[in-house]
Amino acid sequence: MKTRSQKIIMVALLLASLVHAIGTSAQSKSKKTNFVFILCDDMGYNDVGPYGATDIRTPNIDKLASGGLKFTSFYTPSPVCSPTRAGLLTGRYPKRLGIDHVFFPESFTGLSPDEVTLAEALKTQGYATGAIGKWHLGHHREYLPLQQGFDEYFGIPYSNDMQGVVYLRGNTVENFSVDQHYTTKTYTEESVKFINKHKNGPFFLYLAHSMPHVPLYASPAFEGKSKRGLYGDVIEEIDWSVGEVVKALNAAGVADNTLVVFTSDNGPWLIFDVEGGSAKPLRNGKGTTFEGGQRVPAIFYWPGTIQPGTENNDLALMFDIFPTFVRLSGATDYKFKNPIDGEDISTVLTGKTKRKGDEFIYYYNGKIEAFRKGDWKIIFPATAPPNQPVTADNAHDTLLFNLRTDVGEQQNVLKEKHDVVPGLLKALDAATNKLGKTPPPLVQRMPSDDSHIAKRKQRQGSK
Repeated sequence: MKTRSQKIIMVALLLASLVHAIGTSAQSKSKKTNFVFILCDDMGYNDVGPYGATDIRTPNIDKLASGGLKFTSFYTPSPVCSPTRAGLLTGRYPKRLGIDHVFFPESFTGLSPDEVTLAEALKTQGYATGAIGKWHLGHHREYLPLQQGFDEYFGIPYSNDMQGVVYLRGNTVENFSVDQHYTTKTYTEESVKFINKHKNGPFFLYLAHSMPHVPLYASPAFEGKSKRGLYGDVIEEIDWSVGEVVKALNAAGVADNTLVVFTSDNGPWLIFDVEGGSAKPLRNGKGTTFEGGQRVPAIFYWPGTIQPGTENNDLALMFDIFPTFVRLSGATDYKFKNPIDGEDISTVLTGKTKRKGDEFIYYYNGKIEAFRKGDWKIIFPATAPPNQPVTADNAHDTLLFNLRTDVGEQQNVLKEKHDVVPGLLKALDAATNKLGKTPPPLVQRMPSDDSHIAKRKQRQGSK
């Protein structure tokens, strides 16, 4: 029989051990900031609630915006897939990398292993790194995520409309038979597993959805539910995915220590009309350097750090992600191997400062098509975009817009404000000089030799 004093001592010891266990568990969670970067494919500016969509329900994305920071003038490095992803992961203009357009299953090139990626930089700071979803930076082994700084990879190595859609696990094909109705759901499940596996952190999760790039697919739980048809169904399922990721962060107890970014790789592919999304009130979409091609939704969510419901209307660039994440990882003295074109905007996110730079070069197919400095954007003469018959922007001479007052690029004020042009051209010269000599473009696609088919048709026609 234990005495009363012995019982008191035993209870005290038990309480002490519990306190120690709780403290140890709390200490096992990393104090470093975790990062979740969610990238949609071909999602338009007007396709989610915080940016004006009224016919697509996005309650989880709405919560990100109401609980965080919404940028209204956030730009992607390119109006097409691969160059944007290269710019995101290196913090550099794709022109510096020789990546002018998209890679294809027949491409023999990819993002150079000599480039330092964001994943590689974060690994030096002790981060677990995972890429889930669309890669599209080269599918040969040397260019795949595991050789570019990621510890784990699961996803489709290029666009979901290309030949040979497969699921890769690491460097190996896991599934040759992909049912794209469940792609968003599968990516989400893999993301939740990654968070749970690395919840003691720190970790960097790069979730790159394959949609709403065409062809569009939604799982049975979402198909036929949106007011904007299949495209809306797809966005609503992506919104569900965002909710599941945030739920996993909360369940893991790391939500307050995780910066979540939600954005798109470029604007909507308007030639697919009802399945191509909307960039309203912006002009045009994917494949063009009008605002609809490269200005995209961008929401930064970090409970307890970013002031809820804030909005930033100044220019910000996807290039900024690399230096910002590196700075927030605690790497105050990190030395960038290569020149970068982004800016650390960590204090911009908290409202303490404004972004210093106010310039952006709009490249497409390796060519400078436009330039922005401050509120002014100059667009150089062009023929009609061959891939945008729906919006049919006809061939034009030089255009000048004030984006602060005319975000839709409807009023060409070149004649009235021609005195602005010399300053813009001088600033563009300085910006391109800063880039220095750039490499020749990578060979990203070669035409097949179909001469034998032409000869056969000719022979058959002569009979």
